[in-house]
Amino acid sequence: MRLALAAGCGLGLSAGWNTANVGAVAEPLARAYGVGLPVVGLFTTAFFVTHLLLQIPGGRASDRFGARRSGLVALAVIAAANTLALAAPEPALAFATRALTGVGTGLAFVAGIAYIRRSGGSPFAQGLFGGIGLAGAGVALAIVPQVEDVFDWRAPFLGSVAVSGLGLALLALAPADRAPGVVPAHEAELPTALLRDRRLYRLAALYAASLGLSLTAGNWVVTLLDRNGGVSGGTAGVVGGLTFLLGVISGPLGGWLVREHPRRVRSSVALSLAAGAAGTAALTVAEPLPLAVVGAILVGFAGGIPFAPAFTGAASARPDQPAAAVGFVNGAASVVVIAGTPLLGLTFSLPGDGRIGLAVVAALWAAALLVLPTERELGLAPTEAH
Repeated sequence: MRLALAAGCGLGLSAGWNTANVGAVAEPLARAYGVGLPVVGLFTTAFFVTHLLLQIPGGRASDRFGARRSGLVALAVIAAANTLALAAPEPALAFATRALTGVGTGLAFVAGIAYIRRSGGSPFAQGLFGGIGLAGAGVALAIVPQVEDVFDWRAPFLGSVAVSGLGLALLALAPADRAPGVVPAHEAELPTALLRDRRLYRLAALYAASLGLSLTAGNWVVTLLDRNGGVSGGTAGVVGGLTFLLGVISGPLGGWLVREHPRRVRSSVALSLAAGAAGTAALTVAEPLPLAVVGAILVGFAGGIPFAPAFTGAASARPDQPAAAVGFVNGAASVVVIAGTPLLGLTFSLPGDGRIGLAVVAALWAAALLVLPTERELGLAPTEAH
């Protein structure tokens, strides 16, 4: 189980790294590519469009062919795409390779959590997967600005090749996952069935608010602090990395609560949404630095708590095709990032240098409390037949 868990988390680490590696050096990339910050935001949008489109198909592939096999394909695609991106700082090439990277991460995410679950992973193990995924984004934010002077615009892509290569090595050594079972005869109707399943929508909203908003904000925290916080790019990268790195603690904590204290899960999720709103509001101020650090810590901690509850609920709602249900819920976060990342980038051209955009993000964190899933929807109470 330990090797299976490490291999599954390798998939999450690679997917997480690629969500934030470009945002970590947004301004240097803009100069290298000869474009504005909103275009760099669109590089991330191109990535998340294909990441979104692969969620349900990727889940169905894991359900039908096995999660390990899908994961190996995913990591190979990520490595190939980022290798191609190293050729030249051309915007068209960046759009194409980021879109191809999104294909790989879309497969990798749902394959990773499916592989851990089928290998006997508990909710705690699934939460650890989520935490490692967030940590991948945090590590990218912390490391890429530090090595940008050495590797220039290639830094985020070289890091991705290295991380995906590590994941490939671990997954190649790991055992095959348990047989995914017989795919139902009505599989062709599955996407429509998922869209009709109302239980998934609150779970999707919860996950979009937690992971989606934390990724959207995290991609611009370095730029915000660099411009408004009076700190160097390296320091801004370390602080920005906290918006994801704390997921290593809070992701497993959310899984532990599901397993050990299910009656406390809903209130804990609500508290995490409130903390995310407060942390983003603190980042909006940008200075003094200790306040920004506290804000980053709150956002990082809040982003991981809902992971295991949301996906436990999704798998419980659709036991016939749990990976596809997970893909549906995760897709909601991708929608938020697709829309939010370039829009937040645009607010850097408005008064306040991005503060207006982050204030809106803080308000959306708080608004998610209005659609908090019930215990039944979180998979903590017996589900109704559908």
